[in-house]
Amino acid sequence: MIDECASEKKQLSSIAEALARISSAIEPVTETERVELKHGLGRVLAEPVYSAINSPFERNSAMDGYAFSSTDLIPDQTMSLTQVGISWAGQPYQGSLQSGQCVRIFTGAVLPVETDSVVMQEQVQVKASSIIFPAQTQAKQHVRAAGEDSKQGDLVCAAFKKITAIDLGLLASVGIDRLIVTRKVKIAYFSTGNELSALGQPLVSGKIYDSNRYLLSGLLSDVCYQVTDLGVLADDPLQLEDCLLAAAKNHDLIISTGGASVGDADYIKDVLARCGKVDFWKIAIKPGKPLAFGNINDCHFFGLPGNPVAVAVTFQHIVAPALEQLCGTAMSQPLQLLARCTSVLKKSPGRQEYQRGIVSQANNGDLVVVSSGQQGSNILSATSLANCYIVLPIECSGIQVGEQVRIELIKNVASSVISY
Repeated sequence: MIDECASEKKQLSSIAEALARISSAIEPVTETERVELKHGLGRVLAEPVYSAINSPFERNSAMDGYAFSSTDLIPDQTMSLTQVGISWAGQPYQGSLQSGQCVRIFTGAVLPVETDSVVMQEQVQVKASSIIFPAQTQAKQHVRAAGEDSKQGDLVCAAFKKITAIDLGLLASVGIDRLIVTRKVKIAYFSTGNELSALGQPLVSGKIYDSNRYLLSGLLSDVCYQVTDLGVLADDPLQLEDCLLAAAKNHDLIISTGGASVGDADYIKDVLARCGKVDFWKIAIKPGKPLAFGNINDCHFFGLPGNPVAVAVTFQHIVAPALEQLCGTAMSQPLQLLARCTSVLKKSPGRQEYQRGIVSQANNGDLVVVSSGQQGSNILSATSLANCYIVLPIECSGIQVGEQVRIELIKNVASSVISY
């Protein structure tokens, strides 16, 4: 089996080589904005954030129980202490403790100054105001030290970190209510093709519905992006050039789909060369070989293939890392896992291939993957069923049932890894 699309006079760039060239061409946006913490999820920090306080702010109890001083403990003997008060969460005990005394305390409540230990309520016997402690009571247990999570002045989130839900909680816990983040990356996208028809219109012979713009709309649904849909452009080089030049004036990046191959109506590469610069065209990836990357002045450009599965694959493996760098974070490498393949997979050497699969976990914990169906770059139905890519390297010439393969979980899909 021969991959005719991989037979080129000039060797195609590998994915790693393409990403290296993109990385060297892209500078992160430098403009910033201030946002309230509640609006910070998913944004990229423009500067480091330091703790404004000790967290916890004061010593407090990790359990419901009784706070006491370890100096009252008698090794290997029970002891009886007198309860003299209660320390509630949000309402500390205000008195002073003497030797032989303890206070009832609840989780999160401040420990009285004289105490350094907490015993769980399940471990004591209560007889009126007398609290009987077991012989095995441990000193200095169940106490959260002031600043044990973060001390005042500690770095809590480094610059260029993308804020997660956990980060929101962490930042709130140390008193941070506003963040300085990089501004949103301005992205424009459009589809090309005389054959494309708008949704809501009846199809006539020779026409297809434009699915790529809806696919890209989903892939670009990130709070770090400010996205503009430029619609559908005809296969007209003058119209394409006018669109690129206009969009480049007020966007950081433009993405097109279709018109990037070698057909008589594929104008993207030539138009890009006329109004800007082509950094590279075609890479050793399947689906998605006819991909163009370049720039129009300070605006970066990706010309993606027209087949929708190729759009998904090239976006997630080529465009998404570029957008990470543009936002200020480092280009990430997809996590790859090993799985046993239960399908015969056809492939010829020449390009790294991303076949669509369904991964599940066997009872013994091993990952098992099966092809999700037809692998044509126009087959969205099989891609919709998939929850992973089966990654077949350039030199691979096919996979037999039972062989180990590498997989990557697909982002932005509802499917999950299931057990059977």
